[in-house]
Amino acid sequence: MRFFPLSFHPAILVVAGVAFGALALGASALGSTQSFVQSSARSAAPDVHYSGGAIVPASARYSRFPALYFPPPAASPDTDAMLDRGSFDLKASEQAALIPAIANNRILAFYGKPDSKSMGILGEYSKEDIATIMEGYARLYKEQSGDQGVVCAFYLIYGTCWPGGEIGYLKDSTVKEYIDFAAKHGMLVFVDHQIGKYPVADAVNRLLPWLKYPNVHIALDPEWRTVAPMQVIGSVKADEINEAEKAMSEYIEAEGIPGIKMLVVHQFQDRMITERDKVRADYDGVLLVHTADGFGPPALKRASYAFNAKALNMPIKGFKLFFKTTVKGAGYDEPLLLPADVLALDPSPRLVIYQ
Repeated sequence: MRFFPLSFHPAILVVAGVAFGALALGASALGSTQSFVQSSARSAAPDVHYSGGAIVPASARYSRFPALYFPPPAASPDTDAMLDRGSFDLKASEQAALIPAIANNRILAFYGKPDSKSMGILGEYSKEDIATIMEGYARLYKEQSGDQGVVCAFYLIYGTCWPGGEIGYLKDSTVKEYIDFAAKHGMLVFVDHQIGKYPVADAVNRLLPWLKYPNVHIALDPEWRTVAPMQVIGSVKADEINEAEKAMSEYIEAEGIPGIKMLVVHQFQDRMITERDKVRADYDGVLLVHTADGFGPPALKRASYAFNAKALNMPIKGFKLFFKTTVKGAGYDEPLLLPADVLALDPSPRLVIYQ
């Protein structure tokens, strides 16, 4: 259904989001049943999740994606009582059965740099207003997604590429404010690095400590792996992405971080990821999300996504859209695809980002 013209700037949705009412961005964003995941194709267990070897009630957990769930113990009258007590140790066999609930949720993220109005919607509004705006969009996506949940996220530009390829960093205190707000409201945070003139490994090492926060994931943007931002589109090699995933996997294991963490990589031109067919997506604890970036008319957007869809070695896909803007020289989508159009892409994107 077309509730409002999504090609307009999203300011109008501050009111629309309130009109829709508070969307359940916490526990109910993942559903409300007591069932547990037995395989990635079956329904998730929305009321409990795995965290450091314990069952955590929905009221005390982060609504994060992907969460890890496990089969329940043998049915007994005491099962509910165990959940109410808060936690119990998992057996080794149960730990081995942990699987990600990828198939049950879609991520809806709003992108930008909080201290810059020219770099995305996060710089135009407070985090409180952004959360309200996203409620309206989440409602639209939920209505198009059937049984799948919709989880909202802030997508922060943490490392910004400046002329010459130098990197300017968002204040850690600002990132922490967004993480804490997101955790309180059942939302995720993506911390994005534009790389600049430096090795990909440097960017990844700067991002890794943020993974200690349960609701945080990280991202790399090859477009900005350049010394001439806005003039020359950058690139990364497949081996560099693989090394980034390996570093994440090793860090997650070494730090005892539970669950699976996403690494988002952007692409809208062939040269942005060289030897793309050599990228791996099988590192323990890491979920690689291959995201189609770039602005333009619907035909160009669909063509860019179709090009990314050919990379079957990176099966989890994302899609980015650009709101209309008055910033001089900044591109945008005209018209902006509706949620139904986005979800009709093949394969349907698991991560949807609005800038």
